[in-house]
Amino acid sequence: MKFVVLVRRAKVVKKDVWEGSANTAKLVSEGFMRYEQIISETDGNVGIIRFNRPESLNAWTNTLSGEITDQINAWNSEDAIGAIVMTGEGRAFMAGADLNDFSDRVKTDKVEDSKSGGQQLQTAAGTSITGLIQRSKPIIAAVNGYAVGVGLTLILPCDVRIASKKALMSIRFVKMGLMPELGSTRILSQLVGLGNATDMSLTGRMVSADEALRIGLVTQVTEPEDLMSTAIAKAKEIAGNPPRAVMLIKELLRKNPMESDLEAVMERESIRDQIARRHPDHAEAVAAFLEKRDPKFSSG
Repeated sequence: MKFVVLVRRAKVVKKDVWEGSANTAKLVSEGFMRYEQIISETDGNVGIIRFNRPESLNAWTNTLSGEITDQINAWNSEDAIGAIVMTGEGRAFMAGADLNDFSDRVKTDKVEDSKSGGQQLQTAAGTSITGLIQRSKPIIAAVNGYAVGVGLTLILPCDVRIASKKALMSIRFVKMGLMPELGSTRILSQLVGLGNATDMSLTGRMVSADEALRIGLVTQVTEPEDLMSTAIAKAKEIAGNPPRAVMLIKELLRKNPMESDLEAVMERESIRDQIARRHPDHAEAVAAFLEKRDPKFSSG
């Protein structure tokens, strides 16, 4: 027997039920979604997504992409969740795209419409998963093993990247005669510098966790058994801050690094600072500090 996870869209509701039971059918009929390729769970105010195709090293599929998108969107609408952790089951975080998809496309000589993004991960709304992650509540990538191709590009827009010592990363598209995707030629260059990004992209070589830490691809490396506890602790640390301020800072970090006009950068910061100063969370933070107690922030 095994457990299945059912989640109501746009609400955090986790139900463990015996597969094949009458309860399963009842829950599905009541609007719960049965995830086939991810495991969804929560730890306090942190949502956790585990890619669950270990037999295929969690290779990307349309189903996997859709389920990741669905769960992120659900938690973005849930006040109780302040941050999200993504990781993989088994030996891989995500080892590229499913090669069966490549094989089918080559056999049929199918060429994707460039406007649709081709093999790029698209949400149901037609936007890239890069855009979804950048506009989402903070997401921590817990890189437990191989993060290759689309697996590597998936971690780039995440807010924090933490790797197990066993992790191996590669932007491997050149090995398949394909182009890096999901904005990775820009985001990777921002994280590790143009020289390191060029080396990784043109060779397609594997990068160890220690090298990834040295060049700035990840911010922390842990023992394998400590990865999830470290990632969840980081997520809880972020989720404990004022939600509105967190999202405004994310917006600034998304827009300002590529802004050439420093005056525009400062104006954007000033506008958002005025918004934050007027928000009740600022007054609550000051009061909590003066009263030597934990703050109780609003939901956004």
